[in-house]
Amino acid sequence: MPSHLFADRPAPQPPERGVVESLITRTRRLRGDVDAVRRDAVADEHDTRRRWQRALCDLAVHQLDDLGAHLGQLKNGLPGDETESTVTAAEAGDETGSLLSRVGSAEWNLLTDEVTWSPELYEIFGRPPEKGPMTLDELPSVMVAEDQSLLQTLVTECLVDGKPIDSEFRIVRTDRRVRTLHMMGEPVLDSDGCAASMWAVLRDVSELRRSRRAVDESGDTLRRRERTARTEQRIVAELQDAVLPSWRGTLNSPQSRPGTLDLAGHYLPPTGGGLVGGDWFDALRLPDGNTLLTVGDLTGHGVTAASTMAMLLGALRGMAVAGVQPGALMGHLNQLLDTAEQPALGSAVCCRYRAETRTLVWAQAGHPAPLLFRDGTGRALTPLDGVLLGATSGAAYEQAEIQLLPDDLLVLHTGRLTDRTGVDRLLALGPRLTGARDAQDCVRTVVEEFGETGREDDACVLVARIGPAEQTAPEDP
Repeated sequence: MPSHLFADRPAPQPPERGVVESLITRTRRLRGDVDAVRRDAVADEHDTRRRWQRALCDLAVHQLDDLGAHLGQLKNGLPGDETESTVTAAEAGDETGSLLSRVGSAEWNLLTDEVTWSPELYEIFGRPPEKGPMTLDELPSVMVAEDQSLLQTLVTECLVDGKPIDSEFRIVRTDRRVRTLHMMGEPVLDSDGCAASMWAVLRDVSELRRSRRAVDESGDTLRRRERTARTEQRIVAELQDAVLPSWRGTLNSPQSRPGTLDLAGHYLPPTGGGLVGGDWFDALRLPDGNTLLTVGDLTGHGVTAASTMAMLLGALRGMAVAGVQPGALMGHLNQLLDTAEQPALGSAVCCRYRAETRTLVWAQAGHPAPLLFRDGTGRALTPLDGVLLGATSGAAYEQAEIQLLPDDLLVLHTGRLTDRTGVDRLLALGPRLTGARDAQDCVRTVVEEFGETGREDDACVLVARIGPAEQTAPEDP
Protein backbone atom coordinates (compact mmCIF):
# COMPACT_ATOMS: atom_id res chain seq x y z
CA MET A 1 0.00 0.00 0.00
CA PRO A 2 1.57 3.37 -1.00
CA SER A 3 2.24 5.82 1.80
CA HIS A 4 0.19 9.03 2.26
CA LEU A 5 -2.13 8.81 -0.73
CA PHE A 6 -3.35 12.07 -2.23
CA ALA A 7 -6.99 12.50 -3.11
CA ASP A 8 -6.18 13.37 -6.71
CA ARG A 9 -3.64 10.62 -7.20
CA PRO A 10 -4.58 8.25 -10.07
CA ALA A 11 -5.35 4.67 -9.14
CA PRO A 12 -2.52 2.21 -9.74
CA GLN A 13 -2.85 -0.09 -12.71
CA PRO A 14 -3.51 -3.79 -12.02
CA PRO A 15 -0.76 -6.30 -12.83
CA GLU A 16 -0.81 -8.14 -16.12
CA ARG A 17 -3.41 -10.91 -16.24
CA GLY A 18 -0.99 -13.60 -17.43
CA VAL A 19 1.38 -13.06 -14.50
CA VAL A 20 -1.44 -13.33 -11.97
CA GLU A 21 -2.83 -16.48 -13.63
CA SER A 22 0.61 -18.05 -13.37
CA LEU A 23 0.77 -17.21 -9.66
CA ILE A 24 -2.73 -18.63 -9.15
CA THR A 25 -1.74 -21.91 -10.83
CA ARG A 26 1.38 -22.22 -8.70
CA THR A 27 -0.60 -21.41 -5.55
CA ARG A 28 -3.20 -24.06 -6.37
CA ARG A 29 -0.48 -26.63 -6.98
CA LEU A 30 1.30 -25.77 -3.74
CA ARG A 31 -1.97 -25.92 -1.80
CA GLY A 32 -2.66 -29.38 -3.17
CA ASP A 33 0.80 -30.56 -2.07
CA VAL A 34 0.35 -29.13 1.43
CA ASP A 35 -3.12 -30.62 1.69
CA ALA A 36 -1.69 -34.04 0.80
CA VAL A 37 0.85 -33.69 3.60
CA ARG A 38 -1.95 -32.61 5.96
CA ARG A 39 -3.97 -35.75 5.17
CA ASP A 40 -0.93 -37.90 5.91
CA ALA A 41 -0.41 -36.17 9.28
CA VAL A 42 -3.44 -37.85 10.85
CA ALA A 43 -4.35 -36.18 14.13
CA ASP A 44 -3.92 -38.39 17.20
CA GLU A 45 -4.80 -37.01 20.63
CA HIS A 46 -2.04 -39.12 22.16
CA ASP A 47 0.66 -38.14 19.64
CA THR A 48 1.71 -34.56 20.31
CA ARG A 49 4.20 -34.48 17.45
CA ARG A 50 1.50 -35.51 14.96
CA ARG A 51 -0.88 -32.88 16.32
CA TRP A 52 1.80 -30.21 15.92
CA GLN A 53 2.50 -31.31 12.32
CA ARG A 54 -1.21 -31.27 11.50
CA ALA A 55 -1.63 -27.80 13.01
CA LEU A 56 1.26 -26.45 10.92
CA CYS A 57 -0.30 -27.91 7.78
CA ASP A 58 -3.69 -26.38 8.65
CA LEU A 59 -2.05 -22.98 9.08
CA ALA A 60 -0.25 -23.26 5.75
CA VAL A 61 -3.47 -24.25 3.98
CA HIS A 62 -5.33 -21.25 5.43
CA GLN A 63 -2.55 -18.92 4.31
CA LEU A 64 -2.53 -20.39 0.81
CA ASP A 65 -6.32 -20.10 0.65
CA ASP A 66 -6.06 -16.42 1.48
CA LEU A 67 -3.29 -15.95 -1.06
CA GLY A 68 -5.37 -17.67 -3.73
CA ALA A 69 -8.37 -15.50 -2.95
CA HIS A 70 -6.34 -12.29 -3.15
CA LEU A 71 -4.80 -13.32 -6.45
CA GLY A 72 -8.31 -14.08 -7.72
CA GLN A 73 -9.32 -10.53 -6.89
CA LEU A 74 -6.31 -9.19 -8.77
CA LYS A 75 -7.20 -11.30 -11.77
CA ASN A 76 -10.87 -10.35 -11.91
CA GLY A 77 -10.75 -6.67 -11.09
CA LEU A 78 -12.19 -4.38 -8.47
CA PRO A 79 -14.37 -5.65 -5.60
CA GLY A 80 -17.99 -5.76 -6.68
CA ASP A 81 -17.17 -7.07 -10.13
CA GLU A 82 -18.23 -10.62 -10.96
CA THR A 83 -15.32 -12.69 -9.68
CA GLU A 84 -14.21 -16.27 -9.67
CA SER A 85 -12.73 -17.55 -6.42
CA THR A 86 -9.57 -19.57 -6.86
CA VAL A 87 -10.42 -21.76 -3.88
CA THR A 88 -13.89 -22.78 -2.81
CA ALA A 89 -15.26 -22.06 0.63
CA ALA A 90 -15.72 -25.78 1.24
CA GLU A 91 -12.00 -26.39 0.64
CA ALA A 92 -11.05 -23.78 3.18
CA GLY A 93 -13.71 -24.58 5.79
CA ASP A 94 -14.54 -20.89 5.99
CA GLU A 95 -17.34 -20.14 8.46
CA THR A 96 -18.29 -16.84 6.80
CA GLY A 97 -18.80 -18.13 3.27
CA SER A 98 -16.60 -17.33 0.28
CA LEU A 99 -12.96 -16.65 0.93
CA LEU A 100 -13.36 -13.36 -0.90
CA SER A 101 -15.75 -12.19 1.81
CA ARG A 102 -12.79 -12.18 4.18
CA VAL A 103 -11.45 -8.95 2.64
CA GLY A 104 -13.34 -5.66 2.53
CA SER A 105 -12.51 -1.99 2.18
CA ALA A 106 -13.77 1.24 3.67
CA GLU A 107 -13.25 4.99 3.34
CA TRP A 108 -14.19 7.63 5.89
CA ASN A 109 -14.37 11.16 4.45
CA LEU A 110 -13.50 13.67 7.17
CA LEU A 111 -14.78 16.67 5.20
CA THR A 112 -18.24 15.41 4.25
CA ASP A 113 -18.69 12.71 6.97
CA GLU A 114 -19.48 10.33 4.16
CA VAL A 115 -18.60 6.66 4.82
CA THR A 116 -18.22 4.03 2.10
CA TRP A 117 -18.06 0.31 2.79
CA SER A 118 -17.57 -2.47 0.25
CA PRO A 119 -20.21 -5.24 0.27
CA GLU A 120 -17.61 -7.66 1.66
CA LEU A 121 -17.12 -5.51 4.76
CA TYR A 122 -20.81 -5.83 5.66
CA GLU A 123 -20.39 -9.60 5.49
CA ILE A 124 -17.29 -9.50 7.69
CA PHE A 125 -19.07 -7.47 10.36
CA GLY A 126 -22.32 -9.39 9.96
CA ARG A 127 -24.06 -6.04 9.47
CA PRO A 128 -27.16 -5.69 7.25
CA PRO A 129 -26.41 -3.31 4.34
CA GLU A 130 -29.65 -1.42 4.99
CA LYS A 131 -28.18 -0.20 8.27
CA GLY A 132 -25.45 1.54 6.35
CA PRO A 133 -21.76 1.74 7.15
CA MET A 134 -20.37 2.60 10.59
CA THR A 135 -18.55 5.83 11.30
CA LEU A 136 -15.15 5.83 12.99
CA ASP A 137 -16.85 6.88 16.22
CA GLU A 138 -19.30 3.96 16.01
CA LEU A 139 -16.68 1.34 15.18
CA PRO A 140 -15.46 0.75 18.78
CA SER A 141 -19.01 -0.20 19.83
CA VAL A 142 -18.72 -3.58 18.04
CA MET A 143 -15.22 -4.29 19.26
CA VAL A 144 -14.11 -6.46 22.15
CA ALA A 145 -13.72 -4.13 25.13
CA GLU A 146 -10.02 -4.82 25.55
CA ASP A 147 -9.30 -3.71 21.95
CA GLN A 148 -11.34 -0.48 21.86
CA SER A 149 -8.57 1.80 23.12
CA LEU A 150 -6.13 0.26 20.63
CA LEU A 151 -8.28 1.20 17.65
CA GLN A 152 -8.84 4.71 18.95
CA THR A 153 -5.09 5.19 19.30
CA LEU A 154 -4.40 3.84 15.81
CA VAL A 155 -7.02 6.08 14.16
CA THR A 156 -5.80 9.17 16.02
CA GLU A 157 -2.18 8.55 15.02
CA CYS A 158 -3.24 7.92 11.44
CA LEU A 159 -5.31 11.09 11.05
CA VAL A 160 -3.18 13.42 13.17
CA ASP A 161 0.35 12.16 12.59
CA GLY A 162 -0.10 10.49 9.23
CA LYS A 163 1.01 7.11 10.54
CA PRO A 164 -0.29 4.11 8.59
CA ILE A 165 -2.38 1.50 10.40
CA ASP A 166 -1.21 -2.10 10.38
CA SER A 167 -2.75 -3.93 13.31
CA GLU A 168 -5.36 -6.41 14.47
CA PHE A 169 -8.41 -6.20 16.69
CA ARG A 170 -11.44 -8.32 17.53
CA ILE A 171 -15.07 -7.57 16.81
CA VAL A 172 -18.31 -9.12 18.03
CA ARG A 173 -20.68 -9.67 15.13
CA THR A 174 -24.44 -9.34 15.37
CA ASP A 175 -24.64 -13.16 15.57
CA ARG A 176 -22.37 -12.91 18.69
CA ARG A 177 -19.42 -14.57 16.99
CA VAL A 178 -16.04 -13.04 17.74
CA ARG A 179 -13.83 -12.46 14.69
CA THR A 180 -10.25 -11.23 14.43
CA LEU A 181 -9.66 -8.53 11.81
CA HIS A 182 -6.41 -7.28 10.36
CA MET A 183 -6.63 -3.63 9.35
CA MET A 184 -4.30 -1.75 7.02
CA GLY A 185 -5.19 1.94 6.61
CA GLU A 186 -3.69 5.23 5.57
CA PRO A 187 -4.76 8.87 5.47
CA VAL A 188 -5.72 10.37 2.13
CA LEU A 189 -4.29 13.90 1.98
CA ASP A 190 -5.72 16.93 0.25
CA SER A 191 -3.67 19.39 -1.81
CA ASP A 192 -2.58 21.16 1.39
CA GLY A 193 -1.23 17.96 2.88
CA CYS A 194 -4.02 17.66 5.44
CA ALA A 195 -5.95 14.44 6.08
CA ALA A 196 -9.11 14.54 4.00
CA SER A 197 -10.19 10.98 4.60
CA MET A 198 -8.96 7.61 5.76
CA TRP A 199 -8.95 4.54 3.58
CA ALA A 200 -8.55 1.00 4.94
CA VAL A 201 -8.59 -2.64 3.96
CA LEU A 202 -9.88 -5.05 6.59
CA ARG A 203 -9.25 -8.77 6.42
CA ASP A 204 -10.89 -11.48 8.52
CA VAL A 205 -7.92 -13.51 9.82
CA SER A 206 -9.82 -15.55 12.39
CA GLU A 207 -8.99 -18.92 10.82
CA LEU A 208 -5.35 -17.97 10.41
CA ARG A 209 -5.06 -16.91 14.04
CA ARG A 210 -6.91 -20.02 15.19
CA SER A 211 -4.48 -22.16 13.21
CA ARG A 212 -1.55 -20.21 14.61
CA ARG A 213 -2.80 -20.77 18.15
CA ALA A 214 -3.17 -24.48 17.41
CA VAL A 215 0.43 -24.58 16.17
CA ASP A 216 1.70 -22.71 19.23
CA GLU A 217 -0.34 -24.78 21.69
CA SER A 218 0.58 -28.11 20.13
CA GLY A 219 4.22 -27.02 19.89
CA ASP A 220 4.21 -25.99 23.56
CA THR A 221 2.63 -29.32 24.51
CA LEU A 222 5.22 -31.20 22.48
CA ARG A 223 8.10 -29.29 24.07
CA ARG A 224 6.67 -29.82 27.57
CA ARG A 225 6.29 -33.54 26.98
CA GLU A 226 9.80 -33.80 25.58
CA ARG A 227 11.18 -31.95 28.61
CA THR A 228 9.15 -34.19 30.91
CA ALA A 229 10.38 -37.29 29.10
CA ARG A 230 14.01 -36.17 29.38
CA THR A 231 13.54 -35.44 33.08
CA GLU A 232 11.89 -38.82 33.62
CA GLN A 233 14.69 -40.60 31.79
CA ARG A 234 17.27 -38.84 33.94
CA ILE A 235 15.42 -39.70 37.17
CA VAL A 236 14.97 -43.31 36.06
CA ALA A 237 18.67 -43.59 35.20
CA GLU A 238 19.59 -42.21 38.62
CA LEU A 239 17.22 -44.69 40.31
CA GLN A 240 18.73 -47.55 38.34
CA ASP A 241 22.27 -46.48 39.23
CA ALA A 242 21.24 -46.34 42.88
CA VAL A 243 19.57 -49.75 43.16
CA LEU A 244 20.95 -52.04 40.46
CA PRO A 245 24.27 -53.76 41.19
CA SER A 246 27.33 -51.53 41.18
CA TRP A 247 29.02 -54.17 39.03
CA ARG A 248 26.74 -53.35 36.10
CA GLY A 249 29.42 -54.80 33.81
CA THR A 250 30.84 -57.77 35.69
CA LEU A 251 31.45 -59.32 39.09
CA ASN A 252 34.02 -62.09 39.26
CA SER A 253 33.64 -64.06 42.46
CA PRO A 254 36.84 -65.37 44.06
CA GLN A 255 37.60 -68.82 42.69
CA SER A 256 38.67 -70.13 46.10
CA ARG A 257 36.56 -73.29 46.23
CA PRO A 258 34.65 -75.59 43.90
CA GLY A 259 31.24 -74.38 42.79
CA THR A 260 31.95 -70.67 43.19
CA LEU A 261 30.01 -68.51 40.73
CA ASP A 262 31.43 -66.26 38.05
CA LEU A 263 28.76 -63.59 37.55
CA ALA A 264 28.00 -60.89 34.99
CA GLY A 265 24.88 -58.89 34.22
CA HIS A 266 23.77 -56.21 31.80
CA TYR A 267 20.86 -53.80 31.42
CA LEU A 268 19.71 -53.12 27.82
CA PRO A 269 17.78 -49.85 27.32
CA PRO A 270 15.07 -49.56 24.65
CA THR A 271 16.59 -49.39 21.17
CA GLY A 272 13.71 -47.38 19.73
CA GLY A 273 14.02 -44.41 22.08
CA GLY A 274 11.07 -45.56 24.21
CA LEU A 275 10.62 -44.90 27.90
CA VAL A 276 12.62 -46.99 30.33
CA GLY A 277 10.57 -49.57 32.24
CA GLY A 278 10.98 -51.44 35.51
CA ASP A 279 13.34 -54.29 34.56
CA TRP A 280 15.99 -55.38 37.05
CA PHE A 281 18.71 -57.94 37.66
CA ASP A 282 20.59 -58.62 40.87
CA ALA A 283 23.15 -60.95 42.45
CA LEU A 284 23.94 -60.73 46.15
CA ARG A 285 26.13 -62.75 48.48
CA LEU A 286 24.04 -63.63 51.54
CA PRO A 287 25.18 -63.95 55.16
CA ASP A 288 24.74 -67.77 55.13
CA GLY A 289 27.15 -68.12 52.22
CA ASN A 290 24.46 -68.56 49.59
CA THR A 291 24.15 -66.27 46.55
CA LEU A 292 20.91 -64.59 45.52
CA LEU A 293 20.22 -64.48 41.77
CA THR A 294 17.16 -62.63 40.49
CA VAL A 295 15.73 -60.86 37.46
CA GLY A 296 12.33 -59.23 37.10
CA ASP A 297 10.11 -56.95 35.11
CA LEU A 298 7.31 -54.56 36.08
CA THR A 299 4.52 -53.23 33.90
CA GLY A 300 4.60 -49.56 32.98
CA HIS A 301 7.36 -47.13 32.13
CA GLY A 302 9.06 -44.07 33.51
CA VAL A 303 9.47 -42.86 37.06
CA THR A 304 6.51 -44.84 38.46
CA ALA A 305 7.81 -48.16 37.17
CA ALA A 306 11.39 -47.41 38.22
CA SER A 307 10.41 -46.33 41.73
CA THR A 308 8.22 -49.43 42.19
CA MET A 309 11.11 -51.55 40.94
CA ALA A 310 13.42 -49.94 43.51
CA MET A 311 10.93 -50.63 46.29
CA LEU A 312 10.41 -54.23 45.20
CA LEU A 313 14.13 -54.96 44.79
CA GLY A 314 14.85 -53.51 48.22
CA ALA A 315 12.22 -55.75 49.78
CA LEU A 316 13.53 -58.77 47.87
CA ARG A 317 17.08 -58.20 49.10
CA GLY A 318 15.95 -57.71 52.67
CA MET A 319 13.93 -60.93 52.74
CA ALA A 320 16.74 -62.88 51.07
CA VAL A 321 19.23 -61.64 53.67
CA ALA A 322 16.75 -62.73 56.37
CA GLY A 323 16.83 -66.27 54.95
CA VAL A 324 13.40 -66.34 53.28
CA GLN A 325 13.37 -69.06 50.61
CA PRO A 326 12.46 -68.25 46.97
CA GLY A 327 8.91 -69.67 46.98
CA ALA A 328 7.88 -67.84 50.15
CA LEU A 329 9.74 -64.75 48.99
CA MET A 330 7.65 -64.62 45.80
CA GLY A 331 4.50 -64.81 47.94
CA HIS A 332 5.58 -61.83 50.04
CA LEU A 333 6.43 -59.79 46.93
CA ASN A 334 3.01 -60.62 45.48
CA GLN A 335 1.28 -59.31 48.59
CA LEU A 336 3.46 -56.20 48.56
CA LEU A 337 2.39 -55.34 45.00
CA ASP A 338 -1.22 -56.35 45.63
CA THR A 339 -1.55 -53.88 48.54
CA ALA A 340 0.54 -51.07 47.03
CA GLU A 341 -1.10 -47.63 46.57
CA GLN A 342 -0.12 -47.70 42.90
CA PRO A 343 -1.23 -51.09 41.56
CA ALA A 344 1.24 -52.82 39.27
CA LEU A 345 1.93 -56.24 37.83
CA GLY A 346 5.32 -57.83 37.73
CA SER A 347 7.14 -61.01 36.85
CA ALA A 348 10.26 -62.35 38.50
CA VAL A 349 12.48 -65.35 39.03
CA CYS A 350 14.41 -65.80 42.27
CA CYS A 351 17.22 -68.29 42.99
CA ARG A 352 19.39 -69.21 45.99
CA TYR A 353 22.62 -70.96 45.10
CA ARG A 354 24.81 -72.88 47.57
CA ALA A 355 28.35 -73.28 46.29
CA GLU A 356 29.37 -76.15 48.60
CA THR A 357 26.73 -78.48 47.19
CA ARG A 358 26.16 -76.79 43.80
CA THR A 359 22.42 -76.75 44.47
CA LEU A 360 20.01 -74.16 43.15
CA VAL A 361 16.66 -73.49 44.84
CA TRP A 362 14.39 -71.35 42.69
CA ALA A 363 10.85 -70.07 42.12
CA GLN A 364 9.18 -68.03 39.41
CA ALA A 365 6.23 -65.63 39.18
CA GLY A 366 4.92 -65.42 35.63
CA HIS A 367 8.50 -65.12 34.36
CA PRO A 368 10.59 -67.11 31.85
CA ALA A 369 12.38 -69.98 33.57
CA PRO A 370 16.18 -69.86 33.87
CA LEU A 371 18.13 -71.40 31.00
CA LEU A 372 20.72 -74.07 31.77
CA PHE A 373 23.60 -74.59 29.33
CA ARG A 374 25.69 -77.72 29.63
CA ASP A 375 28.17 -79.24 27.18
CA GLY A 376 27.30 -76.80 24.42
CA THR A 377 23.50 -77.20 24.56
CA GLY A 378 20.87 -75.30 26.46
CA ARG A 379 17.39 -75.91 27.83
CA ALA A 380 14.87 -74.08 29.96
CA LEU A 381 14.29 -75.45 33.44
CA THR A 382 10.89 -77.06 33.90
CA PRO A 383 8.44 -74.19 34.61
CA LEU A 384 6.97 -73.95 38.10
CA ASP A 385 3.53 -72.79 39.21
CA GLY A 386 3.44 -69.07 40.00
CA VAL A 387 1.18 -66.28 38.77
CA LEU A 388 2.25 -62.73 38.05
CA LEU A 389 3.14 -60.63 41.07
CA GLY A 390 0.21 -58.43 42.08
CA ALA A 391 -2.32 -60.42 40.03
CA THR A 392 -4.21 -61.98 42.93
CA SER A 393 -4.17 -62.02 46.71
CA GLY A 394 -2.77 -64.96 48.65
CA ALA A 395 -1.08 -66.66 45.69
CA ALA A 396 1.24 -69.58 46.42
CA TYR A 397 4.46 -70.14 44.49
CA GLU A 398 6.05 -73.50 43.77
CA GLN A 399 9.71 -74.00 44.63
CA ALA A 400 12.18 -76.48 43.15
CA GLU A 401 15.77 -77.55 43.71
CA ILE A 402 18.21 -78.74 41.06
CA GLN A 403 21.75 -80.04 41.16
CA LEU A 404 24.27 -78.22 39.01
CA LEU A 405 27.56 -79.52 37.62
CA PRO A 406 30.97 -77.86 37.24
CA ASP A 407 31.10 -75.49 34.23
CA ASP A 408 27.30 -75.32 33.98
CA LEU A 409 25.99 -71.99 32.83
CA LEU A 410 22.78 -70.32 34.03
CA VAL A 411 21.17 -67.50 32.06
CA LEU A 412 18.38 -65.45 33.67
CA HIS A 413 16.69 -62.85 31.51
CA THR A 414 13.59 -60.66 31.33
CA GLY A 415 10.98 -61.70 28.78
CA ARG A 416 11.40 -58.54 26.70
CA LEU A 417 14.87 -59.66 25.65
CA THR A 418 13.41 -62.38 23.43
CA ASP A 419 9.75 -61.36 23.09
CA ARG A 420 9.99 -61.06 19.31
CA THR A 421 12.41 -63.83 18.48
CA GLY A 422 11.67 -66.45 21.13
CA VAL A 423 13.93 -68.30 23.53
CA ASP A 424 15.12 -70.66 20.77
CA ARG A 425 17.38 -67.95 19.41
CA LEU A 426 18.97 -67.56 22.84
CA LEU A 427 19.35 -71.33 23.27
CA ALA A 428 21.05 -71.48 19.88
CA LEU A 429 23.93 -69.53 21.39
CA GLY A 430 24.80 -72.59 23.51
CA PRO A 431 28.12 -73.52 21.86
CA ARG A 432 29.36 -69.91 22.00
CA LEU A 433 28.28 -69.42 25.60
CA THR A 434 29.73 -72.63 26.99
CA GLY A 435 32.95 -71.98 25.08
CA ALA A 436 33.33 -68.42 26.38
CA ARG A 437 36.19 -67.45 28.69
CA ASP A 438 34.00 -66.15 31.50
CA ALA A 439 30.55 -64.84 32.40
CA GLN A 440 31.30 -61.38 31.10
CA ASP A 441 32.20 -62.83 27.70
CA CYS A 442 28.84 -64.67 27.75
CA VAL A 443 26.96 -61.44 28.48
CA ARG A 444 28.82 -59.71 25.67
CA THR A 445 27.72 -62.44 23.27
CA VAL A 446 24.08 -62.07 24.33
CA VAL A 447 24.17 -58.28 24.00
CA GLU A 448 25.74 -58.51 20.54
CA GLU A 449 22.95 -60.86 19.48
CA PHE A 450 19.99 -59.02 21.03
CA GLY A 451 21.18 -55.47 21.67
CA GLU A 452 20.20 -53.98 18.28
CA THR A 453 17.01 -55.81 17.33
CA GLY A 454 14.59 -52.85 17.34
CA ARG A 455 13.44 -53.68 20.87
CA GLU A 456 10.88 -51.14 22.10
CA ASP A 457 11.31 -51.96 25.82
CA ASP A 458 14.24 -52.41 28.15
CA ALA A 459 15.58 -55.82 29.12
CA CYS A 460 18.07 -57.47 31.47
CA VAL A 461 20.32 -60.52 31.34
CA LEU A 462 22.24 -62.19 34.17
CA VAL A 463 24.81 -64.97 33.61
CA ALA A 464 26.11 -67.26 36.36
CA ARG A 465 28.85 -69.72 35.54
CA ILE A 466 29.60 -72.59 37.93
CA GLY A 467 33.27 -72.97 38.75
CA PRO A 468 35.17 -76.11 37.75
CA ALA A 469 35.45 -79.08 40.08
CA GLU A 470 39.06 -78.36 40.96
CA GLN A 471 40.68 -74.94 41.19
CA THR A 472 44.33 -74.62 40.27
CA ALA A 473 46.42 -71.77 41.52
CA PRO A 474 48.02 -69.70 38.76
CA GLU A 475 51.68 -70.44 38.11
CA ASP A 476 54.23 -67.86 39.08
CA PRO A 477 55.55 -66.01 36.09
